[in-house]
Amino acid sequence: MHAVSISASASAIASGGARSKAAAGRRAGEIRFCGIPGDALACDSLRASHAAAATRRAVVRAAASANGATGSSGGFDYDLVIIGAGVGGHGAALHAVEEGLKTAIIEGDVVGGTCVNRGCVPSKALLAVSGRMRELHDEHHMKSLGLQVSSTGYDRQAVADHANNLASKIRSNLTNSMKAMGVDILTGFGKIVGKQKVRYGKVGFPEKEITAKNIIIATGSVPFVPKGIEIDGKTVFTSDHALKLESVPDWIAIVGSGYIGLEFSDVYTALGSEVTFVEALDQLMPGFDPEIAKLAQRVLINTRKIDYHTGVFASKITPAKDGKPVLIELIDAKTKEHKETLEVDAALIATGRAPFTSGLGLENINVVTQRGFIPVDERMQVTDADGNVVPNLFCIGDANGKLMLAHAASAQGISVVEQISGRDHILNHLSIPAACFTHPEISMVGLTEPQAREKADNEGFEVSVVKTSFKANTKALAENEGDGIAKMIYRPDTGEILGVHILGLHAADLIHEASNAIALGTRLQELKLAVHAHPTLSEVLDELFKAAKVNSGVSHSVNEPVAA
Repeated sequence: MHAVSISASASAIASGGARSKAAAGRRAGEIRFCGIPGDALACDSLRASHAAAATRRAVVRAAASANGATGSSGGFDYDLVIIGAGVGGHGAALHAVEEGLKTAIIEGDVVGGTCVNRGCVPSKALLAVSGRMRELHDEHHMKSLGLQVSSTGYDRQAVADHANNLASKIRSNLTNSMKAMGVDILTGFGKIVGKQKVRYGKVGFPEKEITAKNIIIATGSVPFVPKGIEIDGKTVFTSDHALKLESVPDWIAIVGSGYIGLEFSDVYTALGSEVTFVEALDQLMPGFDPEIAKLAQRVLINTRKIDYHTGVFASKITPAKDGKPVLIELIDAKTKEHKETLEVDAALIATGRAPFTSGLGLENINVVTQRGFIPVDERMQVTDADGNVVPNLFCIGDANGKLMLAHAASAQGISVVEQISGRDHILNHLSIPAACFTHPEISMVGLTEPQAREKADNEGFEVSVVKTSFKANTKALAENEGDGIAKMIYRPDTGEILGVHILGLHAADLIHEASNAIALGTRLQELKLAVHAHPTLSEVLDELFKAAKVNSGVSHSVNEPVAA
């Protein structure tokens, strides 16, 4: 058996290769949401607080109307209409009703968008299984803990059902949370037909037209499939199909070694597949800090049934048929000369995602997309073909291409609502963390070391780097999970954190202390004095902060967050 994972970034293939301020005066008894917006509170408590939420909105709207503020719809059907009910649209909608805005959200497919239905939620269910399988299969790890496991196995359909059931549960929670808060959920495909006008409806049914004081486009993205690749959904497929886990191939090729490719390699190898990565660039995991990528390759690739080809494109992929395997023709990324043809059982195309922005009626407001992305300014305001801001129109999430992460979309949506509510807000995208949920996990926030050094050279300041190992952490050692490192890039003259990168146990959870520090402008002088419970993995960050050398005489007081 042999598994091929072809890794190539979407941009490389395409080119010849892509809250902000909390509302004042919120009371402890109000509905709260934790984690990504999908982690809504239990539906019973949501329904129980529906009446209270409606009363709050009425009071806020009445006060706003009396003051002539945004809360009054002013002759419009809605204060805010959101096209797209993914994580970004959901986050914006909930924040809007909390601010007393009459809000509607239009969804043409299913609530939850890519993240909940075809992305981060079901993939984490599969990764939960792969993590447990990997641990149970590690005889040395089990014995070191004094445990004996006679045999392990899995039920493919039960694993697939676990992922599907999780997506269904979160989707239901999202829907119920919006209904409980009084958001109008309108079904159909939304289209802008003029200034502050939206038309929506299902194919084959009469359309309806509504007006809104403000409109947010949050239509998300779809898998990007390069030219020359034929998708059949069975032997050649995207992540949308892979999440259904209809089969576990003996040998699978994964085209792309970014987040999506890495996570699926973790799943497939844990379930018994062999994998080969094919990457258009000269190294695996493009976009990661180079040092972290090198260490991650040693832990996540070299020790597993994975091989790889770098510096090549998959110029043509033909699905399996008539007893023949999947054929993948590889060409040199630079010379475009044919290198070899791979024969595999299946191929996963993980070359990134493309914005879903067609059919939105952008031509009606003189807006031209750029490689499919809707152009926006730093406040997520849409700009037209002449570079002018289109009044009362915003775009968030994957559709604008600023940072294609579900929680980034939600943060952008909340930032927009802050502006609509009369409080200017600019989101610092460098403070938004990212994570790859492999075993062990990888997480990051801010700049990579090369990016930080380039910035330092251009702006004339010094950069320092400090690292700590999970092997020095008591909790990690208790778990026998000492493989890991945390790395921080910072300015010794000011104590400003420029970037943090973590490879190790629960890295995705640990990164938030660093991301919040960047967002709030907290400097290392203050973080060194913070207290962390012992023994916990959080001490990895504690040691990282304490190891930093900040120039003497630098003030501990910081009043303003670091600018993006």
